[in-house]
Amino acid sequence: MNIRGSICALATPFAADGTLDLPAFARLLDHQLAGGTQALVVAGSTGEAHMLESDEFDRLLAFAVKHVAGRVPVIAGTGEAGTAKTIALTRRAKALGADAALVVTPYYVRPTQEGLRRHFIDVAEQGGLPVVLYNVPGRTGCDLLPETVAGLRDHPAIVGIKEARGDRERILALAELVRPDFVYLSGDDGSAGEAMLAGAAGTISVVANLVPGVFRALCDAAVGGDQAATARCHATLEPLVQALNCAPNPIAVKAALPWLGLGLALPRLPLVELNDGPDRARLHQALSSLASLATAAG
Repeated sequence: MNIRGSICALATPFAADGTLDLPAFARLLDHQLAGGTQALVVAGSTGEAHMLESDEFDRLLAFAVKHVAGRVPVIAGTGEAGTAKTIALTRRAKALGADAALVVTPYYVRPTQEGLRRHFIDVAEQGGLPVVLYNVPGRTGCDLLPETVAGLRDHPAIVGIKEARGDRERILALAELVRPDFVYLSGDDGSAGEAMLAGAAGTISVVANLVPGVFRALCDAAVGGDQAATARCHATLEPLVQALNCAPNPIAVKAALPWLGLGLALPRLPLVELNDGPDRARLHQALSSLASLATAAG
């Protein structure tokens, strides 16, 4: 299993009646595969995991596994606030055919570093899937520190970390922990190029939902150490990345799905649709400019 390069944190399309829109999800999966995406995350934070019912998680993951048919790894978001629930969901993901589990730090409960260490060890030993740690303090209220990660990487079932903190100090600290059996993946589109040039093996991306080919080009350049090409790709993507930051993820990325024929703009409460106005216009302009560039290039 090769979890590296351009990895998309998939949005979950919903139909007008609020149910899963699996035909739209199929189009989104095909959009990713055609654009060169190298792995897929189902039911992560971008996929509104905590707004999915239990049976919806099962249907969504099983559908993705069957549709992708082994062409790229399928990673399931299985992190819960409690360790026992996380283990149970990870086991379900394994039974449904996932290749790995993306396990976010327990949210809301704010565990200590020792609590985090024991949590991830138990999930790795009892969940049945390779574990990618996921640190996103802005969403969870706790920060998985590099020194804790350094100990966790010794477990054979813990294969990497998605780090959403994009500050340079954290990027460099995580880059020092890389080794052949443990990868560092950026979880921040804005600093992805910098992280990959520093040693990250890839990026789990939100913007890749919309422009997988352009994001793959960024990953290829940065992982390959081409600073000039990385800078060009970053400059190309930056207006869209900034436009997506106008609202909590995945509100803005879902607002753009209809323009690409990939589903409706509907998130689930307590998330609401992006309002018409300057933010929506800015998002549309950024996406249209990238579409024009792709058309000119191809």
